[in-house]
Amino acid sequence: MNATQWMEDLQKNISDLIARSPAADLERNVRAMLTQGFSRLDLVTREEFDVQADLLARTIARADQLAAQVAQLEARVSALEAGQGRSGGGSELPV
Repeated sequence: MNATQWMEDLQKNISDLIARSPAADLERNVRAMLTQGFSRLDLVTREEFDVQADLLARTIARADQLAAQVAQLEARVSALEAGQGRSGGGSELPV
């Protein structure tokens, strides 16, 4: 048996030993346990998270826009009420 053949056999034997070792079983068991644990959790993908984050950002922007619009309308109502109070008019707002 030459040195090259002997090295190849040694490498094959070491590879077979590692494949049959408890470390390989341990890795498979840990992977299975983690996969099972993650499947029980209510996780979302990164893509789903990004979509929801974008939707939330747009919703917040729209809520801010509507809050500003409500503030403007409240200011207009206050100005109309103040103007009617000075003129002695009725308490009804024009439609």
